[in-house]
Amino acid sequence: MAETGGTLGRVLIGKPGLDGHDRGAKVVARALRDAGFEIIYTGLHQTPEMIVKAAVQEDVDLIGLSILSGAHKALVPRIIELLAESEAADIGIFVGGIIPDGDIEELKALGVREVFTPGTSLQQIIERVGQEVERGRTERGLGS
Repeated sequence: MAETGGTLGRVLIGKPGLDGHDRGAKVVARALRDAGFEIIYTGLHQTPEMIVKAAVQEDVDLIGLSILSGAHKALVPRIIELLAESEAADIGIFVGGIIPDGDIEELKALGVREVFTPGTSLQQIIERVGQEVERGRTERGLGS
């Protein structure tokens, strides 16, 4: 994985909606931070608008969404829509949480880079996030 500015990449971890369980998001955020990523954690109960505004302001490479409430089919498309409206559609998204198998391909068809379900190892998440940061930077012409 390529380093830029002393980190492997900038990743925003967001908890959209009313879901109040953030332990998994914090564990992933810490693992990514310990692996060398710069992490921006927005906290609980964020609106899609708040998440997108923070992602644009912080110039992140990826947004990681932790969704345990079942609201992924409403929240993720709204965040993608807001990114496009903010001319930031190049910011990739990954989702973690309780996502039914049948919804994973639907989310990926919308542009979600990866969906991590319970049982995914932290090492798998770190590796996949690193790949997506590099992919995004290459697509934006930022090199490695």
